[in-house]
Amino acid sequence: MSGQPSGARVRAGSATRGRRAIASYDRYEDAQRAVDSLSDRKFPVQRVAIVGRGVQLVEQVTGRVDVWRAALTGAVQGALVGALFGWLFGLFDWIDPLVSALTLALYGLLWGAVVGAIIGIVSHALTGGRRDFASISGLSAERYEILVDEEVANQAAELLGIDKDDPARDTHP
Repeated sequence: MSGQPSGARVRAGSATRGRRAIASYDRYEDAQRAVDSLSDRKFPVQRVAIVGRGVQLVEQVTGRVDVWRAALTGAVQGALVGALFGWLFGLFDWIDPLVSALTLALYGLLWGAVVGAIIGIVSHALTGGRRDFASISGLSAERYEILVDEEVANQAAELLGIDKDDPARDTHP
């Protein structure tokens, strides 16, 4: 959770204990907008949680990875790292005060690209064909509930214009 103090941990179930669901949304953006509305009305939003129900991992395959793509990806990553280190060495005159930071950045870019391409090829070969694709992973939920501490749940529901006696309490925009 991004809004927690450093070192704070939330145990499973502790975010929902002592809280009541006052609304349910199909999209996270709608739940986020509702909490923002509470914040705009000076509601103590630290007493609110957005909980995703029916969470699933979605891995979107972005393409096939062959040896050339692995080399290209490694070269780009290596070039960026090499250019950064070359520029830093030149900027702080760690190598030679007469060599400019841009020259060292260019050398770092070239060497980084070569080393990165080699590492990319070797790491691709080491997978042995077990993962010849690239992907992006993310979480999604079937619905998002707004849970509020029991003591202030009625106030939050009132601010959002939700009928507290409605057993469904689903607010689908």
